[in-house]
Amino acid sequence: MANSFEHISVIGLGYVGLPTAAVMANRGIKITGVDSNASTVERINRGEAHIVEPGLDILVRSAVSAGNLTAVNLPEPAEAFIIAVPTPLNADNTPGLGYLEKAVADLAPVLEKGNLVILESTSPVGTTTKLAGWLADARPDLKFPISDPMGDVTVPDVNIAYSPERVLPGRVLIELVDNDRVIGGLTAACSARATALYKQFVEGECLTTSATTAELVKLAENAYRDTNIAFANELSLIGDAAGVDVWEVIELANRHPRVDILKPGPGVGGHCIAIDPWFIVHAAPELTPLIQAARGVNDAKPAHIARRAAAGLGAGDARPIACLGLAYKANIDDLRESPAITVVRELSALTDRKLLLVEPHIDALPDTLADIPSAILCDLEDALSKAGTVILLTDHGAFKAIEKSRLADKVVIDTRGMWR
Repeated sequence: MANSFEHISVIGLGYVGLPTAAVMANRGIKITGVDSNASTVERINRGEAHIVEPGLDILVRSAVSAGNLTAVNLPEPAEAFIIAVPTPLNADNTPGLGYLEKAVADLAPVLEKGNLVILESTSPVGTTTKLAGWLADARPDLKFPISDPMGDVTVPDVNIAYSPERVLPGRVLIELVDNDRVIGGLTAACSARATALYKQFVEGECLTTSATTAELVKLAENAYRDTNIAFANELSLIGDAAGVDVWEVIELANRHPRVDILKPGPGVGGHCIAIDPWFIVHAAPELTPLIQAARGVNDAKPAHIARRAAAGLGAGDARPIACLGLAYKANIDDLRESPAITVVRELSALTDRKLLLVEPHIDALPDTLADIPSAILCDLEDALSKAGTVILLTDHGAFKAIEKSRLADKVVIDTRGMWR
């Protein structure tokens, strides 16, 4: 089997899949991107990025122009396949693997002997082994790295590994290359082949382990951050009650050489930190009281912000409320699990004031807010000129430049500490 790959397929062209495909394509590797959304496929084939990420549009245009990146709706034969589809939560906070099962079902018919399959989607522990079983059921003509009834491992025709993405939105193109990769194969040979693939574009260290260990590593990274943010958010509640600037408290506490408190905010969003801890809880609910408590603190923060804003509305001031930012993180368009969305929904239930929503990275209200009659998407200037209350929910660069004089006659709630 080859130690380098000339043709790789990336299944799922979202916030991780498309940057990964574009980075590899610009290294001269032929990339076939797969996405079930026809509009996404059409835009990419025109050389356009359908998501906001600094520098991504340039890379996509360059890769498509060079003929190294092509998007299709269904998998086609390739040497290796990287699966980067969503793994959301179900309504009961259990892992939703429907997108992954669909991707595997679509992939199975085109698999060939000698292929490599890598799962990058954040997944519950044991998912990579399940994936191998799904493929084995769909393709009994091929051998996969799963244990037989006697406990022995077959020599596989298809190698399978897990390697979680660990990138920061806004820095994805840099961190895809620079960050270390954790690579967990179902066998040592699987790990070796996956490592060979990543070394074609990753400059960080490739660290090999088992697939189940790699799965838990990813979940542990984000559960740690969720717990730390929950502590910061709890401190912010104490600060509000005591009239203390929580950002000053954290800044001074972090001068201790062994203290590193993260920043509070309106809650926790995104597809990682707000989701991954529940995957651990689902696997061991009786062993995870701390993780569950952290989730409770962070999930409750948006309602606290909404109540605080509603309580500060003056009886004689009927001006609208401006909510600045809907994305869960600065300078991106990602609204997944965004606490800002929850703040707006909570506010709409507490007041009949107009809610002027400012999000410079989107053109229309998301479906999660489209049913609120009082919610209006508008530009920053319009919101500042009309609002009596301003709530900063996302620390976009455009909001940092607002002059303090524009806020002088308004009630201001800065959930990010950006205007301190």
